[in-house]
Amino acid sequence: MSAGIEGGIRSADVVVIGAGQAGLSAAYHLQRRGFAPAGTGPEERDPAYRYIVLDAEDGPGGAWRHRWKSLLMATVNGISDLPGIPQPDVDPKEASSSFLTRYFGGYEDQLAPAIERPVRVRTVAPEDKNPGGRLRITTSRGDWSARAIINATGTWTRPFWPIYPGQAGFRGRQLHVADYVSADEFRGRHVIVVGGDISAVGLLDEISRVASTSWFTRREPVWRDAAFDRKAGHDAVALVEERVRQGLPPQSVVAATGLIWTPALRAAAARGVLERQPMFSAIEPGGVRLADGSFLAADVILWATGFRAELDHLAPLNLRGAGGGIAMAGTRVAAETRVQLVGYGPSSSTIGATRAGRTAVAGILQFLREQDKLLEQDKLAGVRNLQARTP
Repeated sequence: MSAGIEGGIRSADVVVIGAGQAGLSAAYHLQRRGFAPAGTGPEERDPAYRYIVLDAEDGPGGAWRHRWKSLLMATVNGISDLPGIPQPDVDPKEASSSFLTRYFGGYEDQLAPAIERPVRVRTVAPEDKNPGGRLRITTSRGDWSARAIINATGTWTRPFWPIYPGQAGFRGRQLHVADYVSADEFRGRHVIVVGGDISAVGLLDEISRVASTSWFTRREPVWRDAAFDRKAGHDAVALVEERVRQGLPPQSVVAATGLIWTPALRAAAARGVLERQPMFSAIEPGGVRLADGSFLAADVILWATGFRAELDHLAPLNLRGAGGGIAMAGTRVAAETRVQLVGYGPSSSTIGATRAGRTAVAGILQFLREQDKLLEQDKLAGVRNLQARTP
């Protein structure tokens, strides 16, 4: 058990990185299992394990703070309640960014988890060669020493930009979904939307009301007519779990489930908005060169091409394997017992993230207790050896 400051470096048993949905879930379950906030002074007499949450945002809400205002609660994918406090009544016409930021903020006010912000974690590295030893977390506000971490940094800060020939020479505007604000920015222009996920088709519908659009994807989209029920959700998660168990990069949930028809998207299809084209072969100053060799003029290219897990700060731990991903055993990194990843792979969905917090804390507690038992055995062995040598 550890807490306080050691040589100017603050210490805790567990550091949670990120205070979005998965991070708050982890904090809740840490508190519930008896973990206390990490202090700033020596507290050796306190038997509780200690934790701290480090969040890079300026306030509550995680990535929801940055979602575009037109993403309403009526159209956002289902959001699981945070543990312990259900969501308040929802106005379906309210922007998800404002509702969920308010919900997360109220949650923090009521449960008072130990969160420091804004703190950007730069690296996590072993302090020594002991596989059960402490980890050093360097941040924008000083260093922490921890016995284990729960990483909950999500994906929003790592938008994926594909690379295409001629991309740098495009005279129009290129932006990623992460930078999207409003369709009004594109009024009267021709907008190319690239991507096959729910964000792509939702923004196609929205932008097409004020501008002309073209839709491009690498693969033919798979549309789902049946309702997305519990079994479908279970099957989709199982596919993603199998990939990360094998150490392969996780796919998006949409890749496993397909796109689900909604009344709004059926109306968009009736207007001809969802006529997908195969990916263009190159980008030129005034537009794109199509797969058939013809040219399409365009003013804007919107890359709705998804996100990657924000894990660069974990690079010193060498977690990635030969398959390009991180092999997982549930929420624990298979090859690194000190690290739990929540919001990665199957727990990257808004429903899976809440459940993953509980699983990760159970794994952390098991690890700490096992390490404490080993330390106690080593101490007893040392005492016996000393007694044996004493005349």
